[in-house]
Amino acid sequence: MDALQPVRGTRDIIGDDQRRFAHVVGAARHAAALYGFEEWSTPIFEDTRVFARTLGETSDVVTKEMYTFADRGGDSITLRPENTAGICRALVSNGLTQSLPQKIFYAGPMFRYERPQKGRYRQFHQIGAELIGVPEPLADAEIIALGWHILTDLGLAADVTLELNTLGDTQSRDAYRTAVVTYFSAHHSRLSADSQDRLARNPLRILDSKDEGDRALIARAPTIEAHLTPEAGRFYDQVRTHLAQLGVPFTENPRIVRGLDYYSHTAFEFVTTRLGAQGTVMAGGRYDGLVAEMGGPPTPAVGWAAGIERLSMLLAEAPPRPATVAVIPQSEAAEPTALALLQDLRRHNIRAEIAYRGNMKKRMERANRIGARAVVILGDDEIARGVVAIKDLSTGTQTEVELGHVASHLGK
Repeated sequence: MDALQPVRGTRDIIGDDQRRFAHVVGAARHAAALYGFEEWSTPIFEDTRVFARTLGETSDVVTKEMYTFADRGGDSITLRPENTAGICRALVSNGLTQSLPQKIFYAGPMFRYERPQKGRYRQFHQIGAELIGVPEPLADAEIIALGWHILTDLGLAADVTLELNTLGDTQSRDAYRTAVVTYFSAHHSRLSADSQDRLARNPLRILDSKDEGDRALIARAPTIEAHLTPEAGRFYDQVRTHLAQLGVPFTENPRIVRGLDYYSHTAFEFVTTRLGAQGTVMAGGRYDGLVAEMGGPPTPAVGWAAGIERLSMLLAEAPPRPATVAVIPQSEAAEPTALALLQDLRRHNIRAEIAYRGNMKKRMERANRIGARAVVILGDDEIARGVVAIKDLSTGTQTEVELGHVASHLGK
């Protein structure tokens, strides 16, 4: 019988990969707490309308990539392709639109049916942060500063660049969309088939195109700067000023856009050259219209999401396996004392494992294989004298220690 394998586009996260993964999430949780964010967990599947409304009925995610199915009750359910929509739905569902601001951190799996490639899976994982209920540009700067803080704590500051743009307010965006349509309409025949389709449905998405022919046209396309209202210009100036005050370096990239109307003002991406074509590791922006799409009141919001897999790939090396102590009873009669000692070590926050079977040689081999820092050996003679033998595996030295002092000795 053939051994079963993971479904294409999924993978098991084990060993070094898991330690990298946990390190990214742990660093993000720690930094988010420092900034006053609380962690939320929302369901991994939602009513399909949660995503169809917010991602756009004609977007590639909705039409090609979502895992959508009818459950046994006939309801249309979708595995979440991203989590900002779920967070906004939770805000409204739990009656929290009157308890603002809300500063939310999350971590968990997302699902998209797309071609698997380096750093991209059909089940992938993200960390994210949302700051809901604050219209001031300081909120944009602080959410970006949190992202930069996490990347710095992970040792990735030298590997990523923050690219920043503005989408302006509604008036600015409408004027810019008109200019973009006028420009690309004049070059319609030179656009790729996808971009010709976008010109009719969502023209700003053309600026995201990776097609080489499109890229040549995009390089000469108008930028939003000339179409910003004075108010939108001041908002962007303040974001840049606050980022400088918070010590966050950035470059400006006028080609960063978002295709849906509820996005406004700040758009940003942290990018790297170390992952080939999959260069964006964290991206976000302001989405003042999204909560209203969920049935709530108009509510300002800004946030970002980052791929855990991609961040894990950038780590210089996997965190080491946690140091442990191996407890080895040399006889069946020694096992009760060994088990009592094992639990005592754990109560003192010392990671400890027992060797389950085999002779002394095999148990020592197991201790070395799990990377034990020390071995506690309990023989009948030692127990009779109220002591154990502790061998330091880094130096090879062996010491006798009284049974009651083992935890304090190893705690040093």
